[in-house]
Amino acid sequence: MRFENLNLNDNVLDALYDMHFDICTPIQEKTIPEILKGHDVLGVAQTGTGKTAAYLLPILSKLDDGGYPDGAINCIIMSPTRELAQQIDQAMQGFGYYLKGVSSIAVYGGNDGNRYDQEVKSLHLGADMIIATPGRLLSHISLKNVDLSKVSFFVLDEADRMLDMGFSEDIKNIAKELPATCQTIMFSATMPHKIEDLAKTLLKNPVEIKLAVSKPAEKIKQSAYICYETQKLGIVKDIFKSGDLKRVIIFCGSKTKVKQVNGSLQRLNVKSGEMHSDLTQEERDNIMFKFKADQLDVLVATDIVARGIDIDDITMVINYDVPHDAEDYVHRIGRTARADKDGAAITLVNENEQFYFQLIEKFLEKEITKNPLPEDLGEGPEYNKHASKPQRVNNSAKNRRQKDRDYNAHKDKKQHSRKENSQEVSVPTNHTENPNNRRHNPQYRDESDKKGNNRNHYPNNRRKDNGNNQESQQKEGQKQQNRAPRQNNQSEHIQAEYTKRRGNVEGNYKKRQNTTKGTQNRTNRPQHESTLTPAKDKGIKKFIKKLFGFKK
Repeated sequence: MRFENLNLNDNVLDALYDMHFDICTPIQEKTIPEILKGHDVLGVAQTGTGKTAAYLLPILSKLDDGGYPDGAINCIIMSPTRELAQQIDQAMQGFGYYLKGVSSIAVYGGNDGNRYDQEVKSLHLGADMIIATPGRLLSHISLKNVDLSKVSFFVLDEADRMLDMGFSEDIKNIAKELPATCQTIMFSATMPHKIEDLAKTLLKNPVEIKLAVSKPAEKIKQSAYICYETQKLGIVKDIFKSGDLKRVIIFCGSKTKVKQVNGSLQRLNVKSGEMHSDLTQEERDNIMFKFKADQLDVLVATDIVARGIDIDDITMVINYDVPHDAEDYVHRIGRTARADKDGAAITLVNENEQFYFQLIEKFLEKEITKNPLPEDLGEGPEYNKHASKPQRVNNSAKNRRQKDRDYNAHKDKKQHSRKENSQEVSVPTNHTENPNNRRHNPQYRDESDKKGNNRNHYPNNRRKDNGNNQESQQKEGQKQQNRAPRQNNQSEHIQAEYTKRRGNVEGNYKKRQNTTKGTQNRTNRPQHESTLTPAKDKGIKKFIKKLFGFKK
């Protein structure tokens, strides 16, 4: 179907013709009429099918037709990532080139103060369309910078990705600020149960449009390595040593692995860059610009790049970690072999990921080729075609972010060391049960007696004998007599140390006193009387006067 048959606004159609967009995709053909009718829509289609235009074109057409308040926010579009928000804003500027009075702004974090002031100004003035990430918009709502009471359209793009990132509660809190008459549109690449639950909460009698996830292109050469987790990095190095590869994307499951893989490739003199949420917005924009401009050959990234980002000419996709959803696998490798070009997709499968890899093979209805490991890496695990699902650990997005924060702050190491210390140091109920207690352990007491330690030298440390037995007293007396010589030697040694220290102190004090007395004696010393006779003294004075010409 052609766009001119969809009852769109003429200004929107003019922009489409200038961009050489004539034929609708299936998702656009089924979605645009329902949105123009004002129905809530739940659309499910894989990445790259034109979902962005499927909701932007009808919304822009209705806003240009009029009937909506001026100076107010009329549309909110939620995006899981900053890059997708920027891409939606750029698409909106292209589709709305001929529209007058329809403004938009992208609101996301990671910017400087000037950008934040611009966001606040646009929100106060009432931009028609706000493309925002959930966290940033929620912060503006909490600061009373935005009024959502007149919003007419609420769009959730890549809703499943937002839920995977832990934005479920944020989306619900934003939806509470919207009016009841707001038209809600939700698009997702997959349809898990959590998307259905969210749709029941936000949508009102929605029109469901589901397109089956198509299989990957036949020109994609798919293969896999069955390996241990410690062998994955060596396999990646071997792949890049074997040939001069360019336009490659490596998907990793965590930011830590992204940094490790990127560092290893750079040490091999490979032009690579990393893309993850720890980077500032300026750094992320710079990386994407360099990769699109062919300044970087390899992009190592998390699933930020897997959804909605338009990157062409990808020759190879490497899955460093196996995605747990077969449809996510299709979205990842769908980045390559576009426009009837060849491509390759390589997946690294460890022993705990074999179950999920088998789900992918069942979904594709084909067995993926297993490559042999490089010789220098040794042997890998056997591939079990009937692998069971590994025990699930509480690995939600919220827990993953908390774990990353604890890892960066070394909090986990501190807690581990504290646990070890608490296990090592156990407080016994009885003092005599603790072997390290030197005061109550007879072993240390006997050794101290052998060394000649004098406990009775100090009156507070004398052991009390409460017994009335005479024999015990006699034995104690004999022990005291035997200890007497050692005690005397010990006391003499202590006394000698004390007197030595005291002598040093007193000696230093006496030296200081002598020096002060010496200076006083020099200042107060009486002058020596002259031994010269008065006649000789008078003659010397006359000689000096005559010599130097002194006159009276």
